[in-house]
Parts: sequence; structure tokens; C-alpha cells
Amino acid sequence: MKMGLKEFLEKASRTDLDDKTIGRLLEELKITLLQNDVAYPVAEDICLKLKIKLEQTQIKRFSDPKKAGKKLLREVLLETLGRSTVNEFFDLVENKRLDREPAVMVFIGINGTGKTTTIAKIAHLLLSRGYTTVLACSDTYRTGSIEQIEEHAKRLGVKAIKHKYGSDAAAVAYDTINHARAQGIDVVLIDTAGRMQTNKNLLDEMAKIVRIAKPDLTILIVDALTGNDAVEQALTFSKSVPIDGIILTKLDADAKGGSAISVSHITKKPVIFIGTGQDYKDLTPFEPTYIVDRILEES
Repeated sequence: MKMGLKEFLEKASRTDLDDKTIGRLLEELKITLLQNDVAYPVAEDICLKLKIKLEQTQIKRFSDPKKAGKKLLREVLLETLGRSTVNEFFDLVENKRLDREPAVMVFIGINGTGKTTTIAKIAHLLLSRGYTTVLACSDTYRTGSIEQIEEHAKRLGVKAIKHKYGSDAAAVAYDTINHARAQGIDVVLIDTAGRMQTNKNLLDEMAKIVRIAKPDLTILIVDALTGNDAVEQALTFSKSVPIDGIILTKLDADAKGGSAISVSHITKKPVIFIGTGQDYKDLTPFEPTYIVDRILEES
């Protein structure tokens, strides 16, 4: 994406920006965005906002028109990504602890997104801030899922609540929340079965877990490398349950950045954290400036 944006800024800096020229340049920019996994409606919205800014700003009067164009594009990308909400995440946990109630979080997403590892990373982050956690093995569908959560729990030194495979996943969540209340545990982290968007039975089960658990946060885990499919996943899941936030995984390997731009804008829900590696510490609060600076680097 960097080269495409660089070319756009170069052309914009050496061209008189009449309506026709702006339209042509923005069409080229839209193609660049689409080629880099930005969803079509998001690419259109970015171009429309940039068009308005270009029309309102007489760039040719600036001593450095390329710098001025880059500044306007940066503003549009930051507006599209929204703001960081990580402080609200920790405020919620702290307020629930003050109320002597566990903060309940349900994690959803398809297989392969790194959902279970991300839950362990969240637990590690909370533990590092002095909060206690318990894990719910509510993925009673995928073979090995319970053992995977139990292994993470063992490494982290926390408890995992489980039932047998094939049992009611909502019942596991319910029992874990009751355990947290009885033991004064601060945060309940509920794993769920990785659902393909087309599997109605599993989507219905996920909705039941959310209905029973009444979570404070329902967080969707999406793989940044899946590009536009990340947006489709977010839209499909949001039709089954209310999504409060998003965690983007594997962003360290995402050279394009398009899914980071698209998924929050499409769902109107914030990206809270990004995954940047396999270690427990590789979970970073989402900062829009980090994504935008990466995209515009060298442009």
C-alpha cells in the first residue's frame, strides 16, 4: 500500500487539482486501497472524505504540496480508524471489581484466528495488572480445545472450568461465572467454539452463551491476514450477537494494513488490541496512529 499511496501523493503534488484531476487521482487511490484489502465501501468513504478536504484546501499554495497532501490523507485515515478504547477496557474491569462483581468477557471468532491464544494473552495482561482471572472452556465442540485452554491456564497459574466434550457450552460459562462470584475472582474469560459463518447451529449456540452469560464485553477475534474476509466475518457475527469490540491478530505479519482500516469502520465497533506475535506479551493496545504511520511510512 505504501508504494500506491506514495504514487498518489507524488501525482497530487505536481498537478493542478481541478475537479477532473481530483476525480482521476482518487479513482487510482481507490484501486490501490482495494488491492490492499480495504473493503470497497471503506475505500469509497476514504476517497470521498479526502476529496472534500482537497477541495477545501488549495494545496498548490503550500510550499510543499506533497507534505500537505500527506497530512490530509493521514487525517482521513485516522478518522476512519477511530480512537483507542483500551482505557475504557481497563476502566470496565476496575469498576466491576469495585462493585465486587466479575467482569465477564466472551470471545468469538472462527477457527484459526488465534482466539484461544489471544484469551491467554488477555489473562496474562490482566494478571500483570493485579487482576485475578478464570477461564471457561465453553468450546465443547472442537477436539483438543479443552486441553488447549487447560494448558494455558496451567502456564498462567489460573483455573479453567470445564465440562465434557459435547456438553452444553452455555452451562460451562454459567458455572464459571458462579465460581468467579464465589471466589471473588475479578475477570471471567469465556472461550467459544470457532464458528464458520455459515454454521447456523454453532451460531445459535454462541448466541445462547451470550444470552446466559450476559457478558460485559463480547469480543470478536479476527485474523488480519484474511483481508476482506475479516470484514465478512465481523458482519456475520454481529448479526447473531452484539459485538462490543474487536481484536486483530497476526498484525505483525500483515504488510497491507487494509483489514485494520476496514473492520472497525464497517462494524462501527472499536479495535481494542492487536496481536503482534505468539508470546503472551505480544498483545498491544490498539493505537490508530501506529497503523496510519505504518501505512504512510516512506510514502
